[in-house]
Amino acid sequence: MSEYPNFRFGASRFDQNKFSGRFRHFLDVIDPRTLFVTEKRLQECVELLQRFKQGTLPAGVTDAQLWRAQKIKQAIIHPDTGERILMPFRMSGFIPFGTPVVVGLLLPHQTLASTIFWQWLNQSHNACVNYCNRNASKPAAASKFLQGYVGAVTSAVSIAVGLNVLIRKASLFSPTSRLLVQRFIPFPAVASANVCNVVLMRHSELSEGISVLDGDGNVVGTSRVAARHALLETALTRVVLPMPILVLPPLIMATLEKLPLLQRQRRLVLPVHSLVCLAAFGLALPLAISLFPQMSQIGVDQLEPEIAMATDSKIVTYNKGL
Repeated sequence: MSEYPNFRFGASRFDQNKFSGRFRHFLDVIDPRTLFVTEKRLQECVELLQRFKQGTLPAGVTDAQLWRAQKIKQAIIHPDTGERILMPFRMSGFIPFGTPVVVGLLLPHQTLASTIFWQWLNQSHNACVNYCNRNASKPAAASKFLQGYVGAVTSAVSIAVGLNVLIRKASLFSPTSRLLVQRFIPFPAVASANVCNVVLMRHSELSEGISVLDGDGNVVGTSRVAARHALLETALTRVVLPMPILVLPPLIMATLEKLPLLQRQRRLVLPVHSLVCLAAFGLALPLAISLFPQMSQIGVDQLEPEIAMATDSKIVTYNKGL
């Protein structure tokens, strides 16, 4: 029996089949404290995990120490390339570095130039995060990432600018209502860009299929049907993810700006707005990510006949991606 029965190398310490387990797992993933880990501490963690694999751990090492070491290593080092991920593009840096962009997206009284700039900056940051945290176990052409990036920027800017122009010309809105409605424009723009990015970067899966696994984690075949399900689920996830981050702050600020304090001290609006965005980002992001499990299930009877012939399992699983 292992000396460390609760530690699993490369796995999550929380049950991924439950929402609460996924939520606690993603709180670990986005923990910004790992941004301040020193080079010496990182090397200690890497060495500790290496000694665990070799079975040469010194006496007195606990499960908790191993879990902490793995959390730090996974936050900083890419699992496939073994290279350090640049700080702004780590998952743990997504909230600290992404909040200023969210604040910019939700600023009132946007001009055409500022709308284009903030949408471009948001999609550029997302593209860098996606690329730096990509699955690099198989080589992928850089043109595929470039195609997804250009498509996302184009769709985000087009929808944001189009809706802004449409609302400004609409005569049925009062000036106050028009300002409130304009604050919600970033959500459909970002959501549509996310879907466009998924379709452009993963459309080849529809013809090539994705791997499906049996109950023991063995690959039993490649399925185009599972690929369609995965693409649909991922697109839905990408629509849900920005919803609380880009919808809650405008609702909250519409109420707070009516307070006498903010009516008198208008210079406090931007700091309060920034804090609201930070709180919404920090609380809503792990909640939204946790809604859907990473591994999805599908009945074998819904898949291609060759899959059913290759396994006795009635249900198989597949990685839907993010």
